[in-house]
Amino acid sequence: MTAGGKRPLAVFDLDNTLADTAHRQRFLERKPRDWDAFFAAAPQDPPLPEGIALAVESARECEVVYLTGRPERCRQDTLDWLDAHGLPAGRVYMRRNDDRRPARRTKLEILRTLARTREIRVLVDDDELVCADAQREGFTVVLARWATPSAELKVAQEREGRT
Repeated sequence: MTAGGKRPLAVFDLDNTLADTAHRQRFLERKPRDWDAFFAAAPQDPPLPEGIALAVESARECEVVYLTGRPERCRQDTLDWLDAHGLPAGRVYMRRNDDRRPARRTKLEILRTLARTREIRVLVDDDELVCADAQREGFTVVLARWATPSAELKVAQEREGRT
């Protein structure tokens, strides 16, 4: 326990950290990208065993929270997916539907806010830029390298502010 009796936080990304998005990448390869179909397919994401195991293990000592670039309109599907795959209960931080800033900006903003009142034990994310920025600010990070990387998703995270 930390000061004030609050457990430290373990912060987990979703896409390509806990959920395998490979089956829906095809929607990002189209011009224009089909974001509605991309997010509509998220409930069918298979779990990534390495990420799931790390989240369950982290819940022994930490309060698990989820920090995703998914838009708020995906909240119920996301909560249902987390529950269906036995992930620890925890608060889910999502992007506003109209927020198109890069993931590294939106996620770092939330991390800084959380760190004002809680110890953040670890951030687990597949986005190299998010992890690098978080590490520069003194956060402990685990770069999730267990999913197949997607160039289209990387562009979406950084340039288009979509996930």
